[in-house]
Amino acid sequence: MAGHRSFQELRKAIPPERKERNRRETRSLLKALALFELRQARGKSQDEIASELSVKQPAVAKMERRDDIYVSNLRRYVEALGGRLEITAHFPDRVVPIALGSSDPAE
Repeated sequence: MAGHRSFQELRKAIPPERKERNRRETRSLLKALALFELRQARGKSQDEIASELSVKQPAVAKMERRDDIYVSNLRRYVEALGGRLEITAHFPDRVVPIALGSSDPAE
């Protein structure tokens, strides 16, 4: 079997920068769920979500396929699943929660 190398040998040849990039991507993918995956994990159907949102099932299907979605719609979707939407900004030196839905800084 000339020319065959073990997987372990191949992994050793990967540059450290690429390994780190792969680790970051893997962590990101493991943390993030698509809306339909989140819905399935919560044991809900599109019909159930549609009923909660007062829309028809095709609107939920379309929402789940979108690459871009209004924060207000995402919040309603998450609430229909029984959750609460929180948004944070990640900076090199800290993580900052973003307050939404209120123009009063005291709230």
